[in-house]
Amino acid sequence: MTSLRIGLVGSRFAAHLHLLAYRRVYGVEAALVGVTSPTAERREALARESGATAYPSLAAMLPHVDVVDVCAPPAAHEPLALEALEAGKHVVIEKPFTGAFGTNDAAFAGNRADKQRLLKDALASADRIVRAARRRGVVLGYAENWIYAPAVQKEREIVEKTGAQILWMLGGESHSGSHSPVYGIWRHAGGGSLVGKGCHPLTACLYLKQVEGRARAGRPIRPASVSCRVHEITRLAGFRDRGFLRTDYQDVEDYSQLHVTFDDGTVADVFATELVLGGVHNYLEVFANNHRTTCRLNPVNLLDTYNPEAAQFRDVYVVEKIGTKEGWSHPAADEEWQQGFYGEIQDFLECCVAGRRPQSGALTAHDTVATLYAGYVSAERGGQDTPVPLAALAEVE
Repeated sequence: MTSLRIGLVGSRFAAHLHLLAYRRVYGVEAALVGVTSPTAERREALARESGATAYPSLAAMLPHVDVVDVCAPPAAHEPLALEALEAGKHVVIEKPFTGAFGTNDAAFAGNRADKQRLLKDALASADRIVRAARRRGVVLGYAENWIYAPAVQKEREIVEKTGAQILWMLGGESHSGSHSPVYGIWRHAGGGSLVGKGCHPLTACLYLKQVEGRARAGRPIRPASVSCRVHEITRLAGFRDRGFLRTDYQDVEDYSQLHVTFDDGTVADVFATELVLGGVHNYLEVFANNHRTTCRLNPVNLLDTYNPEAAQFRDVYVVEKIGTKEGWSHPAADEEWQQGFYGEIQDFLECCVAGRRPQSGALTAHDTVATLYAGYVSAERGGQDTPVPLAALAEVE
């Protein structure tokens, strides 16, 4: 059995989710042996929690690992991934895969930047990562947990085994605002709700159409065009802030809606916002020619709990971004499992050992980047239908 040494880059929310997933891996001999983060205090704390060695930089960690898991802020994804790939390491990249971040000048305003230029920059970044992985012959995993969520995987099985034609999909991810300190600043995050949240349901839609195409015709069905609108609701002059929503966004949208037309003429609609109270609201509905499915990623009501006094649950984790622990709630029994985090890490490590392609790899990553940033071009043009500039299939498979 091949033993894999894993190095984790990052020390915040996503890094902790991946740490939990590595502890659940089975059938693959693998161990998290290294962590690195620019903040010494945080990397040392994660090292103590995980039992791994803390390294001051990725360069210092690379000789000691076989797999590099990038859980850093989005603007750092490409340079970190390229450094690891050029060293011959397998690489996992947390969402969003990459993007366009403008300049590092504090005066840069992404909401006013030329979106055609940002689309070009985002595609060039994705190209560089994918080509480096192909050149080095290593596994490239795009850590989009929605693809591996049990509900989405069951829908994959239904589509494959019944020969379904998906006619329309409706999906969304929303909550009251990101936990990331750099979210809301385009030069760090690469966009707002569309990129930061919309990437999740969008990628699941792209994945299921790929599955459908391969099952029925031997080739993936891919996005052809998009129409998109974005808005900055919490920065409206008339917005009344009651203190429940995050509002410190500098130059990104807090609401987006994306309409995707695939190359077979079928469609998907994706909504993403920072305007929803009561915890994370994640869903995907699939309307096919032979069935209908609703994938409920969050909330999931395996548990219904009533708590008359919030203080009682001070040390009880209920569910992400619930806002209050008082009253009725749906505590997550195993949030990482239901959201697909265990499944994605399991798949990536199996692929590293077996040399096969992950379910969420270069094709899904590249198509997602192209679709999202074509969406920004459309939004800049008032929702005009805009082509999605795809890479040739041979270049991303």
